[in-house]
Amino acid sequence: MKIIPAWLLIILIVFSCKTSRVPTGSYVSQSRLEYIAKYHDFAIEEMNSTGIPASITLAQALLESGDGNSTLAHNANNHFGIKCHNDWNGRTYRHDDDRKRECFRKYNSVADSYRDHSEFLKGKSRYAFLFKLDPADYKGWSRGLKQAGYATNPKYARLLIGIIEDNRLYMYDRGGKVTEIQQTDHVIASEQADNGNLFIADENEFTIRTGARKISQLNRIDYIITRPGDTFESLTRELGLMKWELSKYNDLPENVQLEPEWILFLQPKRSQAEQGKNFRIAKKNDNMWSISQEYGIKLTSLYQINGMKDGEQPQPGQKIWLRKNKK
Repeated sequence: MKIIPAWLLIILIVFSCKTSRVPTGSYVSQSRLEYIAKYHDFAIEEMNSTGIPASITLAQALLESGDGNSTLAHNANNHFGIKCHNDWNGRTYRHDDDRKRECFRKYNSVADSYRDHSEFLKGKSRYAFLFKLDPADYKGWSRGLKQAGYATNPKYARLLIGIIEDNRLYMYDRGGKVTEIQQTDHVIASEQADNGNLFIADENEFTIRTGARKISQLNRIDYIITRPGDTFESLTRELGLMKWELSKYNDLPENVQLEPEWILFLQPKRSQAEQGKNFRIAKKNDNMWSISQEYGIKLTSLYQINGMKDGEQPQPGQKIWLRKNKK
């Protein structure tokens, strides 16, 4: 048996370690779901301290960082694509964007990036109007960010809304957590985003199970079916909502006694029914509130569409318009 000299053995070991090492700058990409699971707590913390919806923070991070796989995210911990600007005194990173070697902010950690994103929105006057929106209005926030010039992509608002709805990120806005998704009869219109990901632009019906409570969707609005013993107070605690939300979203007084089998919306209703549902013929026991709940239409909008006075009720056989009648 031939004995290898000690000096040669050392050289072989050193060479083996060097060649087996992962090259600098390489990494294993992560999926969108992996990113959400890893960083959603940061978004919730920022929501609790600043009022920025967690769904918006997560959606922006996912879009701007390519699910955490972008060069900026890996080399600068910058998950929101925030450039240096004149008021930045921290570390910087040069990266080709609209122009060559543009200056971007560099952070010590991902958590620092999330905190600075909140401070960036809070500190710029052009974003001030966003903080006056309904806290659950992620669509308003998405459109407002585009309007205020956060990004130049004309589809920016639609991309954010698609990411939020595709991944049910709005559950984090109300303190919930998606444990199971059961899709039912639905129509999906997908669009190719700039980063190659597909997102759902429209979806008529789906069901989410969060714990023991089933959350469904009508006219693209989340709702539950009430059970015996449900109250605004008990549901507010269970679903992590604010005290005023359920009564406001459902056109109900705060002291109303809930009945079993009612549709109860968890988001603002819309100004008209979904496409294809133009009108309905009123039945014997119909009233304007029950019709507004059946189709997810704001009660005031339903009265306006039909040219009726507040409190007026339909007669059996009367045609009640559910969408604006252009004629």
